[in-house]
Amino acid sequence: MSDEQSSASASGRPPRQSRTGLTSTGARKAGSKSNRSRAREFALQGLYQHLVGRNEVLDIDRFTRDLAGFHKADVVHYDALLRGCVENEAALDALITPKLDRGLTEISPIEHACMWIGVYEFQHCPDVPWRVVLNECIELAKEFGGTDGHKYVNAVLNGLAPQLRSAEVEHDRKNTP
Repeated sequence: MSDEQSSASASGRPPRQSRTGLTSTGARKAGSKSNRSRAREFALQGLYQHLVGRNEVLDIDRFTRDLAGFHKADVVHYDALLRGCVENEAALDALITPKLDRGLTEISPIEHACMWIGVYEFQHCPDVPWRVVLNECIELAKEFGGTDGHKYVNAVLNGLAPQLRSAEVEHDRKNTP
């Protein structure tokens, strides 16, 4: 029993519980993140290193695996995202670019990496619903990106979802009031 719980029970009060798993700013609390969400966070950090420093995947991977909390991530998903995005960066950019209102070089590396993750998951992770992919990428952009970067990520990925997950998107739109 934690000190908080023992003092709460000694005082007759129930122990404090998290209301919703969100912080006061709306971000998810660390304890409420799924293993896959953590994998996306670590992949995002690795992709940032690749985009900004042009670091090699092996070096990025070695560094990332030593970060605090990595053991809580879905390692298989992390590997797929990091390696898959780097290996397919030209194809991912080819899909993203037509949805942009500016050049790729003008997009923040965080937004760029979030879009890579989203497009990669749309294409290669059919077990993850398209709305979950979209939401996860928006949350990454909110947590790590600039003030309104998440809106840009949302617009681009929302524009690509009907193309990359057509049957699923159509089904959801027909069945949503």
